[in-house]
Amino acid sequence: MYLVIFDCDGTLADSQNSILHGLQEGYAAVGLPMPDRRTALSIVGLSLDRAFLTLVGEANAHLVPQMEAAYRKSKIARRQSGEDFDPLYPGTREALDRLRRHDEVLLGIATGKARRGVDHLLAVHDLEGRFVTIQTADTSPSKPHPDMILRAMDETGVEPEKTVMIGDTSFDMEMARSAGAFALGVSWGYHDRERLQSGGAHAVIDHFNDLDGALEALLAFDRELI
Repeated sequence: MYLVIFDCDGTLADSQNSILHGLQEGYAAVGLPMPDRRTALSIVGLSLDRAFLTLVGEANAHLVPQMEAAYRKSKIARRQSGEDFDPLYPGTREALDRLRRHDEVLLGIATGKARRGVDHLLAVHDLEGRFVTIQTADTSPSKPHPDMILRAMDETGVEPEKTVMIGDTSFDMEMARSAGAFALGVSWGYHDRERLQSGGAHAVIDHFNDLDGALEALLAFDRELI
């Protein structure tokens, strides 16, 4: 069996606008100025508490719980109003459909999102039932700690040498390396190719059309499987 694990934000879905809105609400709640867009999005992939702490620094650590609460309140309100819609990146659905057609391939998710956010994303895009293991910030330490991948491998019984983590940040790459799995970066997310490579990416792809070849190279994947 092979285990192919995907990050969500910046890998499967373009969530930058909804993330920025949530961050703005968090900063407004404590009266701090919002950082520039590049800095703000650099923390995507981390759990929410660690993301805010990274942005505001230890000196403002006491403000993080209030910022988290404002972010979550904003997200819930936007979901209820139908505003919280993060589009899938080009080729996402097709790539997932190709992979899930083969019995030897298991799909998973490892994300800094809360499980509630993952469930919403999957429901909105009719992707429910495709992933046999879903690891979130609710039950694991923040990336790049390897716990999410270790849990996913334990749940599926797949060995590290047959597991690959696909993500858009160096946090994903470092997490995969620490778990003994392969690290496959995607260039369309929040960290550039250089940062992905410095984080330990075994390879980086520029479009989901390149995914099959990358998996073949990393996992000795038989193209006929997909």
